[in-house]
Amino acid sequence: MPVIESREQSPAKSGFTTDSILDDVSAEILDLKKKLGATILAHYYQEGEIQALADVTGDSLKLAREATKVDSPVIVFCGVLFMAETAKMLNPSKKVLLPDLRAGCSLVDACPADKLERYQERLRENGRKFQTVCYINSSAKVKALSDWVVTSGNAEDVVRNKVPQGYEILFVPDKHLGRYMAEITGRDMILWDGSCMVHEIFSIHDLLKQKREHPKAITIAHPECPKNILDLADFAGGTEAMIKHVATFKEHTEFLVATEANMMWELQRRYPQHTYLGVPGITCSCNKCPHMALNTLEKVRDCMKTGQPEITWQPEFDKAKEVLARSLLNPPATAPVQPAGD
Repeated sequence: MPVIESREQSPAKSGFTTDSILDDVSAEILDLKKKLGATILAHYYQEGEIQALADVTGDSLKLAREATKVDSPVIVFCGVLFMAETAKMLNPSKKVLLPDLRAGCSLVDACPADKLERYQERLRENGRKFQTVCYINSSAKVKALSDWVVTSGNAEDVVRNKVPQGYEILFVPDKHLGRYMAEITGRDMILWDGSCMVHEIFSIHDLLKQKREHPKAITIAHPECPKNILDLADFAGGTEAMIKHVATFKEHTEFLVATEANMMWELQRRYPQHTYLGVPGITCSCNKCPHMALNTLEKVRDCMKTGQPEITWQPEFDKAKEVLARSLLNPPATAPVQPAGD
C-alpha cells in the first residue's frame, strides 16, 4: 500500500527552491510559462511533479474560482476535460489548454445528456416537482440541463440553501455523493446511477485490516466513496475539507486516506509531520485515476509549445456558463430558481 512518511523538506507548490535541480522538461515548462505569460492550474490528483510546477493547485471548486482571477492570456489546465471546459466557460476570452484531450471521467461517461433529458421529461410527465443538481464531474451539455452545479466543497450549501423547499432533487451523476448529501441534509433525492471509478473500488477488507494494524490512525474519506467506506471514516469531506481537517492535528498523526492517491502529495507538502497511508483498492495497492494520469510533464510542455489541444467555445457553453456562475461564483439566490426546462 502507498505510504508517505514525514520528511524534513517538501516540494514547493509554484516552482522549486533555489537549491533544487530541475530536470530538462520542467525547466522548459517554466521557460515557456514565462514566454507565454501562462498560468498553470493543477488538480490535487495530478502527479506531484506537475503540482510542483503549478501556480495554483486545488480541487474542482477552488480551481474554478481561481480560474476567474487569472490575468494571463493562457491557462494551462492540468486536470481532466470537464475541468478545462469549466475554466473556458468562466473565462471565454482566455486560451485554455489541456495537455491531453483524452483525459475524461467515468462520472461524465455515466450520464449522457440525451439520456438525462429523457429522464427529466418522464419525471415532469409524472408530475414530479424537482430541480436538477449536477456534480461538476459532468459534461457541459449536462450542466446546461441542470439548475445547479456542485462540487464536493459546496454541495451541502447548495442542497441546503439554494434548492427551494418543496422540490425533490434529481442528483446526477454520482449516486454516492448524492446519497451522502441526502443523509446529512435530509432532502429528498432522486439518485442517478453513476460512480467514480477510483472511489468506487476501495477495499473494505483492507481498510478494516489497516484500522486493526494502525488503531490510532484517523481515517479520512471523500464522499464519492460508497457508504460502507464512509461509515468507517472518522471524517468525510472533499479534498479541500480534508486538508483543513488534517491542519487541525499539530502532533504527528497517522492518516488512512481514502481518495485518489496523488492527494497525499499535497497533504505531505503542507503537513510533513504526519504519516499518510493510502487505502488500497480492490484490484491494486493504490487508487490513481487513469484519466488524470494521461497528463505528463512532456504533454504539459508540448501543449505549451504548440498551443494545442485548446478548449474551444461550444454552443452548450452559453447555458452551462450561466448555471456554473450562479452555482459557484454568485451569492445564494434571493428567489427560487425556475427549474431547468420549464
